[in-house]
Amino acid sequence: MSMIYHPATGIDIGDPETLPFDAAKLPSSAEVATAASSLILSASGWRKVFASPIEGDPRAPWSVDSSPDDSLSIRISSADAVIAALMAATFGRFILGWEPAGGAAKPSILLGIDSRPTGPAIADIFARVLLGMGIDVRYSFIVPAPEIMAAAGKDGRLPADDPRHIAGFAYISASHNPPGHNGVKFGMGTGGVMSAAQIAPLIAEFKAALTAENPALDAFNFVAAARKEDIAACFEACTTWKRHSLSDYTLFAQEVVTGESEMDAQSAYLDTLAEACGKRPLGIVAELNGSARSVSIDKDFFEGLSIRTKFYNDQPRLFGHRIVPEGRSLSLCVRLLGEAHAADPAFQLGYVPDCDGDRGNLVFYDKAQGKARVLEAQEVFSLSCLAELAHHVRSGRSARLAVVVNDATSMRIERIAGFFSARVFRAETGEANVVNLAETLRSEGWIVRILGEGSNGGNITHPSRVRDPLSTLGAMIRLLRLPDEVGVPNLYRVWLKACGKESAYKHDYDLADVIATLPAWITTSVFEDRAALHVHSADKILLKARYAAIFAREWERIQPELERRFGIVSWKAFATNGTEEKAIGDDFAASGQGGLRIILHDSDGAPKAFLWMRGSGTEPVFRIMADIEGGSPADEEYLLSWQAGMVAAADK
Repeated sequence: MSMIYHPATGIDIGDPETLPFDAAKLPSSAEVATAASSLILSASGWRKVFASPIEGDPRAPWSVDSSPDDSLSIRISSADAVIAALMAATFGRFILGWEPAGGAAKPSILLGIDSRPTGPAIADIFARVLLGMGIDVRYSFIVPAPEIMAAAGKDGRLPADDPRHIAGFAYISASHNPPGHNGVKFGMGTGGVMSAAQIAPLIAEFKAALTAENPALDAFNFVAAARKEDIAACFEACTTWKRHSLSDYTLFAQEVVTGESEMDAQSAYLDTLAEACGKRPLGIVAELNGSARSVSIDKDFFEGLSIRTKFYNDQPRLFGHRIVPEGRSLSLCVRLLGEAHAADPAFQLGYVPDCDGDRGNLVFYDKAQGKARVLEAQEVFSLSCLAELAHHVRSGRSARLAVVVNDATSMRIERIAGFFSARVFRAETGEANVVNLAETLRSEGWIVRILGEGSNGGNITHPSRVRDPLSTLGAMIRLLRLPDEVGVPNLYRVWLKACGKESAYKHDYDLADVIATLPAWITTSVFEDRAALHVHSADKILLKARYAAIFAREWERIQPELERRFGIVSWKAFATNGTEEKAIGDDFAASGQGGLRIILHDSDGAPKAFLWMRGSGTEPVFRIMADIEGGSPADEEYLLSWQAGMVAAADK
């Protein structure tokens, strides 16, 4: 054994001397096919359960059963090793065919993992395959998604003949899925994941590799091609590339948070914030739940702004609860923030990221309720949009402002954007769709500073191409602490003037005061069990066609009640596919595999509510939701139950 360990965490990186699977015990083609049958392949990621149960295999401490989903095993099966190798080979062939002539003789890619236990085993295979194909692998080990993408964007923009130039990245992660899951996201040197159009040929090639005559032997040959010396050098250089990614991410985060491209302007802006936080202290509780953010820049970044911090579960794999930062997963942070606030009232905010650290949902101390509470995902996005749009107006850059969101984002965003004369554009759910639509709009002259999936929490702030808790918290910090300057009001004043509530201003305002001024909407959380339906219909287009007929009958039956209760008198259906949203009349099947949103209007033709549905691209569920203006929880439940009943009837 010649195991190489990661010095900062003590976690195994890999053993260059030991192949991931034995040539004499290769899995059969049938075993590989069975293992691959649960794969979900999309632009958002290629994912499945990779953890291989072993005797005495520990389960996640919050798990209520022995499902492999929650396994903390570091092992993967030989069939899954084959799958990982074929994934890597597919990406390697793409990089070798794509890297433009005139570049370095050997193309380079970045490789990183989140903190789930099977990450090193899969990355070991990826490194071997790519090295064996003649690709330089720069492996950062555990790194959050925004960090590796910041590094990819910086190095990808370098000239092709620059020794630091990279062609793309492979990030081993299953995002918010349970710890037994894993997979990969592929991206280019732009700093973002590949689009659906870009990834489609890779998916087709990967599927073909799985069904080849002997996929296990093919995978073994790929894995065995790398020299042990090259593998060892790759593993030993992890700390070097991690230092580079930390540096790149720090500089990039400063640009994202300030909105300034020049370093002098960034420094001046950050100094102003730090001075304001020194005069009026602000504290943040970070409950990192063993995620990849536990080895990133968070603590240094906040303390550089004179923000008080308390960090918990800030070691990789120190999972204290479910990975998805929703619902009960935020309970610990709520308690910790409450305790911190009781000891020091400066502590106002807390956050919990998912495993790859690209999403961080928030909790805050609500003085109106006298306790810490969760900020719902849609609230987080609304506040972020408010802050970013107010920032643009404050800076005098208010022409052709746009916000890009996914189809399941609350229509509260249209109301907020309207106060700033900004336009909202919608794309199909999927981060790549939102990012690509924003890029298209920028090429047409729109200013798109903020975008994201309001239904999922967090936001993407240009020039970033991925969600990032630092972007979200940066927006909150600026909203709460950026001071009035001569002739220039703070962001809260800008918002209150825009929405006509200037009399609500108070000098010692906090987040509860800002939330009280938001347009009132109530929306289903897409992470609630009642919003994730397990349907039997494999053909989702046919399901929507049957749903259309049921909706037509139901509308006639229930419309008088909708009018009496909500003032709703008409509807209009929209499909979102990729980056396009279009009206589709009563042909709901025209939405294909994308999102279907039915907007319900009042007698003035104003949007009052919507019903939404879409099959998940990363989980085996069919998601539904309801969104209504000024409603109560009972109103949202009424609309969602109606929607669920129609989908269930169509499924039969």
